Amino acid sequence: MAGQLSYPEARAVLAQTVLFRGLPSAIAEQALSHPDCTRRAFSKGAVIYTPQAFERSLGVLCSGAVEVTKGELIMSILRPGDLFGAAALFNDASDYATVLTAREGCSVLFFPQRLMAELMSQCPALTERYIRYLSGRIRFLSDRVEALAAGSAQQKLGQYLLRHLEGGQVSPGCSATDLAKRIGISRASLYRAFDLLEQAGAIRRDGKHIHVLN
Repeated sequence: MAGQLSYPEARAVLAQTVLFRGLPSAIAEQALSHPDCTRRAFSKGAVIYTPQAFERSLGVLCSGAVEVTKGELIMSILRPGDLFGAAALFNDASDYATVLTAREGCSVLFFPQRLMAELMSQCPALTERYIRYLSGRIRFLSDRVEALAAGSAQQKLGQYLLRHLEGGQVSPGCSATDLAKRIGISRASLYRAFDLLEQAGAIRRDGKHIHVLN
């Protein structure tokens, strides 16, 4: 299991998140020192949230990586400083939208609904930043829906790379023809998809290894 996060480490990560960056340090200090705030460690493969088991808390990933999936689809990979749980924080729905799984040992800060409401009432700037964060998530999900509707070769290749990502890279261990068959596209489409992802700065090819940058 990943080591428990120290207070200075947690404070440093929190200060750089989209919510707390640039705010008075006292706000982050208050959030971390509040008895409702918890710090937890998860080992690789541990399931953090499922549609049936979740908390009405905002999670802040402080170390490691977390995979967000919906069914067979990988929605995103969370990195240190990323947030999760907004879909349940101020929502009364009885289930959660996605499954969150630790891709490696990770440490997470949890801020329950009551604590977030208290902080927002004291700091209007925090409320504004939370709204901006939610607006960004809406745009992200809209882009994901558009990409899925298109069913592009680039999308299929991206999903394959995310699913087989280990240590920031993928080594398919097969020919381009076999890889194209695995993801259900033509070899020519596979090459175009690689080129587009590389031009977008999402990957870098190095011989038989594919480094996932974004």
